[in-house]
Amino acid sequence: MRAYQRYAELRGWKCEHLESSPSEVGGFKEVILKITGDEVFRHLKYESGVHRVQRVPATETQGRVHTSTVTVAVLPEAEEVDVDLKPDELRIEVCRAGGAGGQHVNRTESAVQVFHLPTGLMVRCEEGRSQIKNRELALQILRSKLYERQLAEQQQAYSSHRRALIGSGDRSEKIRTYNFPQSRVTDHRIGHTTHNLAGIMAGDFTEFTTALQKAEMAERLAEAGS
Repeated sequence: MRAYQRYAELRGWKCEHLESSPSEVGGFKEVILKITGDEVFRHLKYESGVHRVQRVPATETQGRVHTSTVTVAVLPEAEEVDVDLKPDELRIEVCRAGGAGGQHVNRTESAVQVFHLPTGLMVRCEEGRSQIKNRELALQILRSKLYERQLAEQQQAYSSHRRALIGSGDRSEKIRTYNFPQSRVTDHRIGHTTHNLAGIMAGDFTEFTTALQKAEMAERLAEAGS
């Protein structure tokens, strides 16, 4: 999360924290960020997929390398014209926000939960200080998730070659490995490796983005000529 926040800062984008679910062992189970700026999706779309992390945890006494994964989904924000949210298909509930916030949280029911009945999707938002703001944010997130489903259904109609194209955004695809003991980062889609792990974690994704853009263009040209 910090790496993407720093990447956004380096590119002059605006990064907003919309929602998060803290993990019981530290860190987060899920984080939702909204990033706005010039050509955001064009650069970030390559980050969709499974990121594998290999490291030696501080609690590991034998020096063994542990593997964990982070799933990243980069979604273009859906407008109302892209996804039609019908009022009779929504159930909207308000409740008290959890976590820090002092007396404001204790006195007001500002958190909003939106249920999309046809799909079973649920979005909860409590970052804003008002029901109106949280309702607006929750509906934005819900539209993007429904839009992602629509895109996934459309991709099923593509050829297997097209679905394998770089930047397809398949969440189940292992796209990159971060090996901390060797300070190595490898993008498996194009076989590109760098030993600048510290730079990557500080938000410098330019090397990978440039290489992925070149590879995608080569794929498209090859496909157009076949």
